[in-house]
Amino acid sequence: LDIIIKGDVDGSIEALSDSLMELSTKEVSVKIIHRSVGMITESDVSLAAASRAIIVSFNVTATPEARTLSKSIGVEMRNYSIIYEAIQEVKMALEGLLEPTEIEKALGYAEVREQFKIPKLGVIAGCHVTNGKVVRNAMLRVRRNNDIIHEGRLTSLKRFKEDAAEVLENYECGIGVEGFNDFIENDIIEVYEIKEIKRKLS
Repeated sequence: LDIIIKGDVDGSIEALSDSLMELSTKEVSVKIIHRSVGMITESDVSLAAASRAIIVSFNVTATPEARTLSKSIGVEMRNYSIIYEAIQEVKMALEGLLEPTEIEKALGYAEVREQFKIPKLGVIAGCHVTNGKVVRNAMLRVRRNNDIIHEGRLTSLKRFKEDAAEVLENYECGIGVEGFNDFIENDIIEVYEIKEIKRKLS
């Protein structure tokens, strides 16, 4: 995260710079490309635009010309009078740069009772939902004797002859699986989703 710092006095600029630099980790970092005392000027805005930086100011404002230029070229300026608030907002911006953690969440399980062919759809597994729910377009694994024999996506879901978005526990349904058409009785279809969890800086 590239930052330009403007402040009222050297002491506050230094304190803010040091605090922001301490937020850096192995994955994300703060890079201060310029810092100086005084109002935000047009040259500060031009530098920010060229380096894709944001301008953080402490107890100073921007000149009217700089404000006009920042709006026209889309440079972000943030003004603070409390150092802690500046640190917290930059920390949140850094957290936005972190790759989210992906967590697998089980949705449900269905047991294959038979397979049959449907024109245009191909092979469909006639199933009984034994736990949770099955959801169209969810990720899935086909298990046979506890071994994973296929991983893919649930492309077709029917309740009787009607398309369904989801089918709940204890109901029958027809499941079509992307790239797989060799079901046998007692295969287990395990349906899940991948959730992205935003990470925080420690």
